[in-house]
Amino acid sequence: MYKLSILIFFTSIDLLAKFLVSNNLSLNETIKINKYFEISYIQNYGVSFGMFSDIFPYWAFVLIGILVSLLIFYLMKNTKIKKERWAYFIILIGACSNIIDRGINGYVVDFISIHYEELYWPTFNLADIYITLGIMMLLFSFFRGSKIDD
Repeated sequence: MYKLSILIFFTSIDLLAKFLVSNNLSLNETIKINKYFEISYIQNYGVSFGMFSDIFPYWAFVLIGILVSLLIFYLMKNTKIKKERWAYFIILIGACSNIIDRGINGYVVDFISIHYEELYWPTFNLADIYITLGIMMLLFSFFRGSKIDD
């Protein structure tokens, strides 16, 4: 039950941040925070970095996201390694948030922009951070060779 609370909490934080950005900034508007970090309102109609945005309708991304999330849920439930269960769970939090956002808007709101001078990383959101963190945890677990419930 506590995992459901965690999922709702972190999903809500991401969706609230997206709501605040999309309701307080114009599309493509940017607020400079410091020389490396900006808040920018971007509508991502594709997947990572906007890939495939012109190929598939939004509902296809929602359907694919749900199917991938079901696979991740299956992997989470069937791993015997506690750290991997948490990693899959964190990935699911990000996936759920982006699926909800895309389902509501037809796109995902991205707003975190980081750069060094003129070298910009593609704009992303909190859900993307959750997914990336979960994947990093999985990779660490796989390469470290975690034992059951360590």
